[in-house]
Formats: sequence, structure tokens, C-alpha cells
Amino acid sequence: MSAGQLELNPGLLLRLERMSLAAKRRIRGNMQGKRSSKQLGASLEFADYRLYSPGDDIRRFDWGAYARTGKPFIKQFMDEQELRVHLYVDCSRSMDFGGGGAGSEQARASKFLYARQLAACIGYIALSGYDRVGVRLFGERIERELPLLRGKGSMPRLLGFLAEAETVPRGDLAQAVMRPGAVPRQPGMSWVFSDFLYESGVEESLGFLHAAGQEVVVVHILSEEEMNPKLSGDLRLIDSESGAGKEVAVTGRVLRDYRAAVHQYSQGLKRFCHERNMAYMLLTTGTPVEDAVQRSLRENGLLL
Repeated sequence: MSAGQLELNPGLLLRLERMSLAAKRRIRGNMQGKRSSKQLGASLEFADYRLYSPGDDIRRFDWGAYARTGKPFIKQFMDEQELRVHLYVDCSRSMDFGGGGAGSEQARASKFLYARQLAACIGYIALSGYDRVGVRLFGERIERELPLLRGKGSMPRLLGFLAEAETVPRGDLAQAVMRPGAVPRQPGMSWVFSDFLYESGVEESLGFLHAAGQEVVVVHILSEEEMNPKLSGDLRLIDSESGAGKEVAVTGRVLRDYRAAVHQYSQGLKRFCHERNMAYMLLTTGTPVEDAVQRSLRENGLLL
């Protein structure tokens, strides 16, 4: 499986190898990695001294401290372990929107394709940094799941899983996430890629992930048509998931009120995330994935 099936530039993946995910907390994983851990181990980062006990590694004996105090101390060091990265990708039908723009290929990407492209980039950065990566596609439940992978050799499997993903008729973030087995058992980092077009349950779901020991990164994806609709006249607008329709006379005032409502909603979600130490990022499908990853995510401190 190649990056081309997700319309990703192969050259971008090579540049992503030089990046890493910025985790705020020390890691508590199960396998050796490259991130500072809460546990003692064998890295070069000094942690503390303790008295020597028979069987300790003599190479850690501090002869200088013994000469000064007359007591046998050994040095302890912090361990380096892997980060568990979980990618939640919204596959509800509302994500299969957008991509009607003319010009560049990126302008023709739907929100669903855009979310999968971003997830692939984040996954590749994590795999390149000896972290573990898993993917969950969610609608009203976890529709499909890719178990945790490790190493760059797993990238074709990750790309194949994302390339074969399809949308489902309806979505409900709360029902999908707030159920047994949907949340990682061990602490880690969870990225949620969604348009967050739900009537309720968004804040509760993100709070649930946070309470489960996850460092949550919210990637809010909207299309250019949703941000700046170019509509006018008497129209019947149909909900892509429920099928419900509504007659609307679209005027300049209606469009201004709509844009104000979108801004208010995104700012409210951003404020909620920041108050709970979650990362929030609003991206539109008109922003090339390359710029979103290399510029926007880095400027927001999510990538190093």
C-alpha cells in the first residue's frame, strides 16, 4: 500500500521522519522507546541516588560519593519508553462533504479524505519515532479498529487501513467513545479528527478521553464550503445523516448569522479544550495537508 492511495506526496513522508510528536507528560509505557518515562531505567537522564545493595550493577557505583561520605551509593537513571498514540477518525456521513473546490487537488478533498491524510501523517511521525500507533474509525460506535503498530515497516498496513475506510450513515461521538473497550486502557495520546457536527455529547466525550489518562488533541476539520458558503435564494437544505430537510431563504444576513454561529461554536470548543489542557486546532480542507502538518501543527506546539 502506498501513500498515493491517500493522495499523499511521498516526499512529504520523508520530511515527516525528521519530526516527532510533542507529548506534555512523561510516558508510562511497556516497551523501550525514546521518550522520558516516569519509571527508573537505563537512559542517560540522572534521577537519584540510593544505597548499594548486593546484586546491583557495579557500573553505577558512585566512587566520588563514596569518597566524600564513606557510604556506598549507586546512581539511578530515568527510563525511556514508547508513547501510545491513538488516532480517532470520524467516518460519519457528514465527513463525506466538501471537495467541490476547483483548482488544486487539495481543494477537491472531502473532509473524510483530509482527516485520513492527517491521520496518516501523524501516524508516520509516531512510527518513525519508535512510538506505537493504533486507529479507530467511529460513527455511532467504533466501526473498525487497527491494533497498535510499531516501527516504520508497519506504515503500509496503516496506509492500507486508512485508504480502505468508508463512511457510515450516522455518527454519535458520545455513543462511540463512552462505552467499554472504546477508550485505551493505558495512558497515552489520543488525536480526534472530526467535524464535530453533533447536537450534543462532544464535550462529554472529550472529557471522558481526558479522564482516561489520554493527552487529547482535537483536530476540528471543516470544508471551505462550510466556512464560506456561496449560496443564495430559496433552498431546501438536507441533513446528510438524518435526511431531515428545511426550507431556507438564503440572504446576506442569513449567511452572516451562519458564519457568526460557526465562529462561536469553534471558539467555544477551543475554549473548552484549553480549560482542560487539551490541544485544539481548526483546519479547513483548503489548507494543503503539507502546510497543516509542517506549519500549523508545529506552530501550535504539537510537533517538534
